[in-house]
Amino acid sequence: MTPSVVVRDLRRAYGPVVALNGATWNATAGAVTAVLGPNGAGKTTMMEVAEGLRHPDSGTVRVLGIDPWRADADHRARVGVMLQDGGLPGATRPVRLLRHLARMYARPADVDALVDRLGINAFAGTAVRRLSGGQRQRLALASALVGRPQVLFLDEPTAGLDPHARREVWSLIGETRDEGTSVVLSTHSFDEADRLADHVVVLARGTVVADGSVTEVGGSSGLENTYFTLTEDVR
Repeated sequence: MTPSVVVRDLRRAYGPVVALNGATWNATAGAVTAVLGPNGAGKTTMMEVAEGLRHPDSGTVRVLGIDPWRADADHRARVGVMLQDGGLPGATRPVRLLRHLARMYARPADVDALVDRLGINAFAGTAVRRLSGGQRQRLALASALVGRPQVLFLDEPTAGLDPHARREVWSLIGETRDEGTSVVLSTHSFDEADRLADHVVVLARGTVVADGSVTEVGGSSGLENTYFTLTEDVR
């Protein structure tokens, strides 16, 4: 199967700080790829390069066969992005924002269904800037899904959510994967990776130190124990 996302020898530094140091991995359609790593391992930088928000110093990224940094509007419409923070206009209200976004796509998702599924009606009358962290997370996910993307990037999608909302988000991500979308998510949650991931990428100091299925990466010790063994020198 042709990969939806291809990352090869990716390198990115911020002055003397090396965020990515030769990262290489693939993500395929109809699968969830979970990117794990300690704070500062390079997860967010790698996601932002793949989303076309940052330019790499060297190496290549291809999303649906195209360099995301040079992608046109048609290509970007096929990619959904949920940032770790920001990206939502503060003055508008959630449902109005989602309806506005839906009008930008030829085949948008059902906004009412997304609003109901993610419990957005409960804060529909509140300006985005006044939403709690968990409410913003739900709105950001809905915004990423409204265009029915072929590739979906989610940076810590359940951070700040209560257990009920987290389970609903997991279910929605699984359904999106089952519809054929390539889902790439960064997470600190081993439970999330165990439940959702078909493929796991472990980053440490900007380098991929493990790459494979949950079973392949975790081996006999399990994903969590293997992760700490691989990243124990990272502080």
